Amino acid sequence: MPKISDYIKQFLEYCEVVQNRSGKTLENYRHYLKRFEEFLSEPMDPKNLTLQKIQNYRVYLNRFIDDKGETLSVKTQNYHVIALRAFLKYLTKNDVKTLAPEKIELSKIPKRTVEVLSREELDRLFQAVDQTRKNAARDRAILETLYSTGLRVSELSNLNRDQVDLKRREFMVRGKGRKPRIVFLSERAVDFIHKYLRERDDHMKPLFINSIKGDILDEEKRRLTTVSIENMVRKYSLKAGIIKKVTPHTLRHSYATELLINGADIRSVQEMLGHSSITTTQIYTHVTDKKLREIHEKFHR
Repeated sequence: MPKISDYIKQFLEYCEVVQNRSGKTLENYRHYLKRFEEFLSEPMDPKNLTLQKIQNYRVYLNRFIDDKGETLSVKTQNYHVIALRAFLKYLTKNDVKTLAPEKIELSKIPKRTVEVLSREELDRLFQAVDQTRKNAARDRAILETLYSTGLRVSELSNLNRDQVDLKRREFMVRGKGRKPRIVFLSERAVDFIHKYLRERDDHMKPLFINSIKGDILDEEKRRLTTVSIENMVRKYSLKAGIIKKVTPHTLRHSYATELLINGADIRSVQEMLGHSSITTTQIYTHVTDKKLREIHEKFHR
């Protein structure tokens, strides 16, 4: 008789082959479900899974301490539960008797807030790039592209030169869940990308590359990593004297907020950000409401 561990293996294969889930999603599911197996400590038939057993697992997660001596946030605990519910949904779909996934509720967490940059802070960030320094053209092109498109840092890192249509100022990316969407470049972003590419003397595929010296023939080793991009953004925000914690995602938040403040409807912004759910996009409404109130108080007499 197959046990939960056997079904987890089948579920991960199903996610990979049938659902065509991304490598990152598979990695996360594997990690979260492995922790559930560790909690069970012994083989179990899915039909013996009860709400009390799930409750015990959630207590286990809430008290779990990782290798760094830290506990799991409520958000991370919810990720474990989401993976478990997806697994149980798979079992139910395949007529395997088990606990109904809809019986498991997620923990309530405070509404998410986002940090955005003002127009003045954005200008300071861009101006912090000294055009006389090495990699300045690349770094300015990256900052402009992040703000112009609202790309996630992983999406920007994965860009290839032949993918980006600088003439039409648009291109397609595949975001979370490999969902395709069209993004658009501002004229200013295109100008800085052109400037950067004119300085390149290679024909490597990645749009943004590192400056590693030596004979590196593997193009992927020259691709600028997400960590390098995050460090670069942080460096220029500090140089610009911006007190807020600034990451590539801050520029994505700023991009979305700017669109909404200037009249874009939330459904369009959802499409441009590549959100699968409108609920995710609605995190920006409280920011725009605050901005609109400030405008009202400033200009209404």
